Amino acid sequence: MSLTKRRFNLRVWGLALGYFSFYAPYCALIKATTAGYLPGTGDPVKGFRLLPPAAIATAVVLLASTTIFGWWKYAGRRQLFGVSVIWPGRLVLLSGFGTAIIIGTTTLAYTFTGISILFALLLMRGGVLLIAPFVDFIFGRRVRWFSWVALALSLAALFLALADVRNYRMTLVAGLTIGSYLAGYLLRLPCINKLAKSNESETTYRYLVGEIVVATVVLVTLPAILAVIGRGSMMLELREGFTVFFSGIATLHGLMIGALYAGLYLFGTLIYLDARENTFCLPLNRGSSLLAGILATYVLSVLFAEPSPSLVQLTSSGLIIVALLVLSPLHHGYRVARRVRSSLGVAYRAFLDDFNRQSPVPVSLAQAAENNQQDYD
Repeated sequence: MSLTKRRFNLRVWGLALGYFSFYAPYCALIKATTAGYLPGTGDPVKGFRLLPPAAIATAVVLLASTTIFGWWKYAGRRQLFGVSVIWPGRLVLLSGFGTAIIIGTTTLAYTFTGISILFALLLMRGGVLLIAPFVDFIFGRRVRWFSWVALALSLAALFLALADVRNYRMTLVAGLTIGSYLAGYLLRLPCINKLAKSNESETTYRYLVGEIVVATVVLVTLPAILAVIGRGSMMLELREGFTVFFSGIATLHGLMIGALYAGLYLFGTLIYLDARENTFCLPLNRGSSLLAGILATYVLSVLFAEPSPSLVQLTSSGLIIVALLVLSPLHHGYRVARRVRSSLGVAYRAFLDDFNRQSPVPVSLAQAAENNQQDYD
């Protein structure tokens, strides 16, 4: 979808702040719950046990938010047996399925023993950052210089932090989870670019509502089907998450985790739907979540003696901050200076014109003598 006019404002930075505000408590709460740090949880809680209440809470909050904000009016519809029903469309179905995978695997990625918040973030964020410029290339979007610079800084930060993972342990299930997360984005990002990256709010919200409907249905239904099958430890943990839904403190924590994810989903998705290129939006989104992960890691280290970020990880975070500054309006400083200079010039010329209009007009000596003679006559 080509853009005929580029209209940019600072709204996307407010979205990034909101995304950061939800992401930090989200990942901290997951890690604290699965590690058994919180009162009442006792032993560590399995990640698949948390998934059902988290999925249900995410679905409920997203559907409630759609109602509160009045977004249902944007939903695509079709007549079916004489009744108007919500009809997302094939690409939205595909994107919603990918989004459901992303939601589930994001929560699971922070639950594995031996994998820190930052390591999970680095693997997931690094993969998505690599996808961004390829999607822009496929859809013919112009990538501006500061987006390339921010992408390079973000990738440098990720590779630097990956050098500091000697004590982390990657299991097969964890690897499949992160691989599924990236596959979800491979499904989602092309659909977003084809259908929703527009300056028209109606187009954006039509896509958003359709994706929410599909993702919430898949997010709850797929784990429920696996729980009914109940083969293997993971499916049995899912079954436990559903069957003991109304008992145990772990369910309450799962509901809180799901509600927080609903908030960060809305802010994060609206960043993706901004009309700017993916090479701008994705580093902004990924950078915000990585900084949130740093904050969550510090909170856990203070409250529960979890390992604090290393010097390498802090240096990596510094590069992310620089990348965000490059993306920020600061790179338009020369334009601001030019506008200020132009405005001052206009104001100065207006002042001179007004001064000349109010000053007496000089007359020649001959005219002055003639005027004096007339006064004597």
